[in-house]
Amino acid sequence: MQLETRVYQKENDLSVLKILKDSLKDIYKSRFLARQFTVRDIKAQYRQSYFGILWAFITPLTTAIVWIFLSSSGTVKLSDTGVPYPVYVFSGTLIWSIIKEAINTPTSSTNSARGILTKINFPKEALVVSGIYKLLFNSFIKIILLVILMVIYQVQFQWGLLLFPFALLVAILFGITIGLLITPISMLYKDIGSAINLGLSFLMYATPVVYVIPKTGIMKTIMEANPLTPIIQISRDLLVGGNFSHLNMYVIVLVCSVPFLFLALVFYRISIPIIVERMSA
Repeated sequence: MQLETRVYQKENDLSVLKILKDSLKDIYKSRFLARQFTVRDIKAQYRQSYFGILWAFITPLTTAIVWIFLSSSGTVKLSDTGVPYPVYVFSGTLIWSIIKEAINTPTSSTNSARGILTKINFPKEALVVSGIYKLLFNSFIKIILLVILMVIYQVQFQWGLLLFPFALLVAILFGITIGLLITPISMLYKDIGSAINLGLSFLMYATPVVYVIPKTGIMKTIMEANPLTPIIQISRDLLVGGNFSHLNMYVIVLVCSVPFLFLALVFYRISIPIIVERMSA
């Protein structure tokens, strides 16, 4: 049998479109490998955990409970949300936790594979796809709890609930885009990852996660300029039947996110081999 001969040489004329095409092709071809990574990581994540899968929604649940207590005790006076406050705050913290996890997913998935990155040549996009699979798995568990909460507080189910998975996918892709752009830098400098998490903690309070947008003041201006605001608002409106007041901005954010996602994939594909080479030096 005649063996195939391949000659590898440095290419100086690689176009952005060709890199993007190769990246998308590898994403498609690495589906099986991504699933294997996902199964391995999920089993490892919950194998030695006493609470197991409950950790998937403990963080948003505890944040919601704190704000429910502050609101019910009168410690913090909040504007009317239009729906039962526990549903409002838990839906907000749930969507926020998904976005935050999506931002951290590319970095955490790539970092977790440091041991094999320098030893095995495989499509690095498989790590990103694997991270998205895990994120969807954890998100599904959180949504089940949210639906139970909506039933308990007798929130009427709206037709928009059918579109909620699409809104959730938009939130995930928005977070993944940001995560892809910061992953190479955060792998070189761990302080970047810590700074991002600290910044997200503050950014949550400039987003309508636990309270509505004020009618006046500087916070109103900041929150309406925040690109995460329409993602949170529209996703929640689909759940509880809001007025979709941020729909125009949501469409703008969605349209702008697509080219940035492609750019982020190109940046990730170019930079990760360089990072791997530096790690193995």
